[in-house]
Amino acid sequence: MPNTPEHPRRVRVRVQRDGPLLIEGPVEVVGEDGKSAVSDRFTVAVCTCRRSRAYPWCDTSHRRRTPPDPGETKDGKAASQ
Repeated sequence: MPNTPEHPRRVRVRVQRDGPLLIEGPVEVVGEDGKSAVSDRFTVAVCTCRRSRAYPWCDTSHRRRTPPDPGETKDGKAASQ
């Protein structure tokens, strides 16, 4: 279906709690400074937390990072004494 006034193209945007907006692409995102970022991917994740180093694209910086438990090894097993 062409993107014309008679037949506008619908874009699906999925909202996730504590996560990015998932938008069916290709997309052009225009920031408040007027600069645009373009992606031709079939789905893009747009950052909503502003922690991303690749802003406006999400790089999963919104995920909570917790320090490992001192009683566990890197593989998640209990450390032997």
